[in-house]
Order: sequence, then C-alpha cells, then structure tokens
Amino acid sequence: MTAELAASRVRRAPALAGVPPVLAAVLVLTAIAYPLTSGGARDAVSWAIVVLGSSLSVVHAGLSRGRRTAAGVLLLVAAVAVAFEAVGLATGFPYGRYTYSDALGPTLLGVPFLVPLAWLMMAWPSRLLAELLTRTVRSGRRRAARIAVATGVFAAWDVVLDPQMVQAGYWTWTHPHPGLPGIGTVPLTNLGGWLLAGATLMTMLDLLVERTAVPGSPRIGAVAPLGALAWMTLGGALAHAGWLDLPGSAAWGAALAVPVLAALARQRRRAAPR
Repeated sequence: MTAELAASRVRRAPALAGVPPVLAAVLVLTAIAYPLTSGGARDAVSWAIVVLGSSLSVVHAGLSRGRRTAAGVLLLVAAVAVAFEAVGLATGFPYGRYTYSDALGPTLLGVPFLVPLAWLMMAWPSRLLAELLTRTVRSGRRRAARIAVATGVFAAWDVVLDPQMVQAGYWTWTHPHPGLPGIGTVPLTNLGGWLLAGATLMTMLDLLVERTAVPGSPRIGAVAPLGALAWMTLGGALAHAGWLDLPGSAAWGAALAVPVLAALARQRRRAAPR
C-alpha cells in the first residue's frame, strides 16, 4: 500500500505541472504593470508580485520535491528572514541601519509580513539556478559550489531590487553611503548583509532539500521559477533604465546577469553533440 501511495503521488505531479507556468506568466504580467502604475495602485502591484512569486516557489517546491520540502521551504525561509530582519532593525547588523515604512502593512517583530514572502520569492529560484549552474561540478565539491552560487544569486537579486523599493518609499537607509557605483540610496553594507544571510539560508536550504525530497526528485522541470527569476532580474533592469530612472541598478542588473548567461552558454556548448 505504501508503494502504491508513493507511486500515485508521483503520477499526480505531472497533472499539476501546469500550475507553476501559469503562476510565472501571471507574475511576469503583473511585474510589467509595476512601472506603469503609481501610488496605491503600485503598492497593490508590489503585494501581488510578492504573493505570486512566493506562491510559485512553494508550489514548485511541492511539485518537484514533495510536500515535506514545500512546507520546509516555507517555514525555514520565513524563520530565517524574520530572524535576520528583526536583528537588523534592532541593531543595524548585518545590513546597516534602516527603517520600514507603514506602506508594507502589518509586522512581526517589526518586520512586515511582506518581507519573508519576498525572501521566499527569491530564495527558491536562486537555489534552482545554482543547482543548474553547478551540475557539472565534481560531486565532492558540488554542495559547496551550489551554496556559494545560490548565495551570490540571492544577493545579486537584491542589488537590483533594493533601489527600487527605496524609491517606492518602502524603507529608508540611515546612512546610504558608501554604496555600489551608480547606486546612491543603498549602502554597501547591505550587500555584505545579504551575502551573510544568503550563505546561512542556502546552507540550511540545501540540507533541508536533501533530507525531505521524495525519491526521483525533481519530478518536474524548473523552467517556470527560473523564467520568473530571469524576468525579474533582466526585465527589472529594463524597467529601471526605461521607466523608473534608476540607471545604476539597471546597469548592475545587466552586468550581474552576464556571468550567469556565459556559464549557461558554456554548459550548452559542452552538452552539444560533436
């Protein structure tokens, strides 16, 4: 009976495999609306983007690795996000001093509920991309490489996102200088904080997936969350350059995408038949 139940669960996954692409498509369309709106409408779009993105992460984790992984991803990311953000708000470590505005709604320990959902939206696709980029690394080094790459992707996403959120008035930095060249509203300490938080989260996330994923994982591909990640980074950079008057973060978004695209192209060439 146990074997039959496990088999039925594996068979059900393809029947629901169309859900992540639908969520990703709606997410992209919603993100396109962001630079075209303002005021309360833009706030609503921001909420919708984060809810759709976090839902995509949990649904994909469940369909590809199983319900235990999905529940674990949700709880782990939420707990780590609230812990790091609450400490950051109280002490200024590890990001620097900042304050959230009331526009983000209800809070827990001073952390708006929307923030852990945003972490969830970013964390799972970051790990999936790292998994893809490190699949040819020798097995003895693969875990460390996967965690390092996932950490870098996770932090890089915030390099593009943070100036946009500051511009929208969702949070404010007490001492925004020095920052990355071209970004005058976010301190360099924020990047250091995201690298530390990302390394912590991705290490725990890697162990979680290893211990909870169902046999035969992944049961579905990662096109939907990776496509959403690509659009939120490259599409976000385009919006920053063309509509939001954020050329610095636009340039950083494009620049940070180059090594990823180069690595994927190299993998494709190596896999091509000779």
